[in-house]
Amino acid sequence: MTEMKVAAARAALAEVRSGMSLGLGTGSTAQEFVRLLGEALASGALRNLRCTSTSEKTEEQARSLNIPIDTLAKIAPLDLAVDGADEIDPKLRLIKGRGGALLREKIVEQSAKRFIVIADESKLVDRLGVGLLPVEVTPFALEVLRRRFEEMSLQPQLRMRDGAPRVTDEGHRILDVRIPSDRDIADVVARLRENAGVVETGFFPHEATEAIIATANGIRRMRR
Repeated sequence: MTEMKVAAARAALAEVRSGMSLGLGTGSTAQEFVRLLGEALASGALRNLRCTSTSEKTEEQARSLNIPIDTLAKIAPLDLAVDGADEIDPKLRLIKGRGGALLREKIVEQSAKRFIVIADESKLVDRLGVGLLPVEVTPFALEVLRRRFEEMSLQPQLRMRDGAPRVTDEGHRILDVRIPSDRDIADVVARLRENAGVVETGFFPHEATEAIIATANGIRRMRR
């Protein structure tokens, strides 16, 4: 599986040109892309990049590889964003954020002219919602929203880390919910977003412009 992640990351790296402004994603596949990007800069194959990151974790990795990091506001609009996904459907809609960076990911990727999703074939699904959908919420609204999501039959679970609630880079909490099999994710998300205290969800309906999927038979590309 790691080999597939590296293959997808390497194919995305081929889309990068010197002088570009880039958004760097979060997660195990994006991590491989950042590593390869650092190698390309160190070797001189790429130069004069301006980058921003979707999480503090990615920023830390990038800085350790001498990848220049700046604020999104300073370098937007971005030429390209590269990130992974947890689920990808045939319409190139995504579920992201199981690594906890969904809010910053969506902000960065909506600021990019192109957003390439990189993944291995295990992320392809016929219907979004095979796994959990992350919902980022304010701490003040957490318990109210958890009860409300239970009433909506979404089986909410508070994301934990090291025995305590997971705190996002923006200081929020994450409720992971399940999409009922008889409902479309877009309809469920529309209802979720009606609730004050919901900051963002991990449903990315139209952000991705293309996907690079590593399979056992090579690279597969999906475009809108």
